[in-house]
Amino acid sequence: MKENKEVKISYFAAHLTTIISVTLVLVLVGIIAMVWIGADKETRRMRERIELSVILTDSVSDQNARMLEDKIKSEPYALHTRFISRQEAMEQWKKDTGEDLEEVFGVNPLSPEISFTLKADYTAPSQIASIRKKLASLEDVSDVSVPETDTVEAINRSVSRLTGLLGAIAIAMLVISFVLINNTVHLTVYSRRFTIHTMQLVGATNGYIRRPVVGNNMLCGLLAGIIASGLLATALAFAPQAGFRELNNTIGWTEFAMVAGAITLVGMIICALAAWMSTARYLGRDYDKLFR
Repeated sequence: MKENKEVKISYFAAHLTTIISVTLVLVLVGIIAMVWIGADKETRRMRERIELSVILTDSVSDQNARMLEDKIKSEPYALHTRFISRQEAMEQWKKDTGEDLEEVFGVNPLSPEISFTLKADYTAPSQIASIRKKLASLEDVSDVSVPETDTVEAINRSVSRLTGLLGAIAIAMLVISFVLINNTVHLTVYSRRFTIHTMQLVGATNGYIRRPVVGNNMLCGLLAGIIASGLLATALAFAPQAGFRELNNTIGWTEFAMVAGAITLVGMIICALAAWMSTARYLGRDYDKLFR
């Protein structure tokens, strides 16, 4: 009885170690995932601030100008559009410079404009150039003002570098986590190697032997995912009190639910794969080799 009790304690301790190890890894992976989501949302916001201005001819009628605005608004690349009349352009000019051009020239020399921002997926320099060329060829369009290409390229380069860096970190973390979990699970399976050998002697198949080991470790991955998700949810909920008020605006609960589900699934898959590989080490092994 005493010997059986010691085995149970050892088995429980081994699984507890696995759960703690997997939880820590999943918390780190979850943090990286939320940082990536937050960074992606912020960079998309930066891209969606890129504004183009369609300068209309002086002879354009208000009706044609509105029709052109509706046409731009219906395009897949347009996010927000705004029509600026001659009078609105003059008021903005007065506000910015303090100069009244109507007093200088006797008439309002400014042309009406249609300003619009681009969706994030249409901010590549080549796409902006194509949009500009298409709009410049339309009737009643005098010119199309676009932001500096260097600015757009700098934003796109920053996005690519950040995505690559976070992707590399996430891959490295998954590799490290798999090695860590594999070693932890291996210790659990190692403690049961003689049981596995005995089961094979009485005719148990490899699948029958693997099934409880893989199932138990998938349960460990599930519990670790739930615990890690709970820790991350707690941190996200108390982020405003800790001074990170913008974090909740960047990472919503919908995005968090996706991250929580993903890390839980990853934990289960990694634990199951590690258990399968660790069990395979002792299937069919001679009794003398079990002591090694």
